Amino acid sequence: MRMRNKIIGLGASFIVLIVVFQMNAFGIMDYIQAIKGQNAVVTGTEVAISDEEKAKLRETIEAEAQQRYVQPIDARIDRVWKAIPGYNGLEVDIEKTYQQTIASGSTSPIQFVYKEISPKISLKDLGPWPIYKGNPNKKMISIMVNVAWGNEYLPAILDTFDKEHVKATFFLDGSWLKKYPDVAKHIQERGHEISNHAYSHPDMKTLSRQNQFTQISRTEDLLKSTLDVQNKWFAPPSGSYNQTTIQVASEQGLMTVMWTIDTVDWQKPSPDWIIKKISSKLEPGALILMHPTASSRDALTGMIREAKRQGYALGTVSETLSSDRLPSPVEQTP
Repeated sequence: MRMRNKIIGLGASFIVLIVVFQMNAFGIMDYIQAIKGQNAVVTGTEVAISDEEKAKLRETIEAEAQQRYVQPIDARIDRVWKAIPGYNGLEVDIEKTYQQTIASGSTSPIQFVYKEISPKISLKDLGPWPIYKGNPNKKMISIMVNVAWGNEYLPAILDTFDKEHVKATFFLDGSWLKKYPDVAKHIQERGHEISNHAYSHPDMKTLSRQNQFTQISRTEDLLKSTLDVQNKWFAPPSGSYNQTTIQVASEQGLMTVMWTIDTVDWQKPSPDWIIKKISSKLEPGALILMHPTASSRDALTGMIREAKRQGYALGTVSETLSSDRLPSPVEQTP
């Protein structure tokens, strides 16, 4: 009987050894050990930051938030430059900063998370005023391309924008858009903003109120029907406008945009002359006017690279005139 029990016991032990061997062979024991290791890491993180340290962290974040607060800037009317857009402020999101720092497993360094604060007064709140430039605290500029002719120069201009990774705002003459819808669609497909440049390139300030309204509305209708554009900008041909112009544009939901720097490319200056002019006059919020001409086509690369060299971001008119803050590295977070 004893011999029989010993045999049975040995057999059972042998079976256990086989089972253990098989578990290891299929990686089960390795998996269990990995899970134990993960639990140890999580437990270690939870233990590493005590309740007292968490409380101190929140106090530190709240104190730092007051020091890092950047007040928003309201849109305003300037005596010379007319309507100036506002600029968002910045504040620390205390709860998200706290949670993100805790999740890092350490109370230092603090993982600051920010959120923007809109101004109390926006550009639209100012009413019908012309806009010549963006907010001086926003280091972004825009290139405005007014198009009523010059199709032969557009392919090279668009290629340069692509090569330099820049998006511009093209203000289209309505009669040109009606004649060349495929060209307009191609500009749009390249990612550029499309806006209103009246219908037949008139001297707006000499027109009656009704004719001014019609010049804008005809082009606006074409922008919607041809390109499905939800536009918000009107650029008067040759910069000619009066208060009626601004008012009738506003009645159609459009803000009137002028320019800060003119290439005067229609006078056929040399590309070097244009580049030097732009370089010397660049400022935050600048709106640079050009047309599809040989001069601007040949100057465009130099204009863009000089702006980048001076640390400017380049965007559409909508981007430059918005109150949104610029991301780093153009603008450093506090």
